[in-house]
Amino acid sequence: MQIHELSPVPGSTHSSKRRGRGPGTGNGKTGGRGHKGQKARSGGGVRIGFEGGQMPLARRVPKRGFHNIFAKPPEAINVRDLELFDDGAVVSEGELLAAGVISGNGYGVKILAQGEITKKLTVKATAFSASAKAKIEAAGGKAEVV
Repeated sequence: MQIHELSPVPGSTHSSKRRGRGPGTGNGKTGGRGHKGQKARSGGGVRIGFEGGQMPLARRVPKRGFHNIFAKPPEAINVRDLELFDDGAVVSEGELLAAGVISGNGYGVKILAQGEITKKLTVKATAFSASAKAKIEAAGGKAEVV
């Protein structure tokens, strides 16, 4: 295969809409912008959340406490995903990452209860759902919050 023979997968690319190219196109004259007004102008339009001068919703609702806008939720996995580890193993975030069970993009790991677990594992995670903790302990393992 040569570099000039490469092409995108069929259906993966779309041709852009050609606006303002005559009435036969369906997007001629005003180019899909309607007649006059702020949104018809070049560079026109209003910012996100703007409500025409009315007090925006984000400023109308009361605020309490602190909300970290940069916080990422923990990655969630189910107890069925722990079955691939050997009986008696200690499973932490590092082992889950090495096994490819988690991507490492979240902050910590939360274990959820979907599926069954038959092996006796010591699981170290950021959080556990109550039913996941019960399943791990019922199988003879330990659920430790780190």
